[in-house]
Amino acid sequence: MKNSLTGAFRNAKSELAKVIFPTQGQVKQAFFAVFLVVTVISIFLALVDLLMSTVLSAILG
Repeated sequence: MKNSLTGAFRNAKSELAKVIFPTQGQVKQAFFAVFLVVTVISIFLALVDLLMSTVLSAILG
């Protein structure tokens, strides 16, 4: 039992050593890209919602 647990930790440590973590610049670039896309999509959906509610109000009102 102890050997399997030690082996699991050893394997986890060796796998973690293979991971390539992003640089600070890459993280900032990805953050701004995601922020920009989410902002543009949010604005687009808000405009579509406004247009649809205006059209629906004109039809029903």
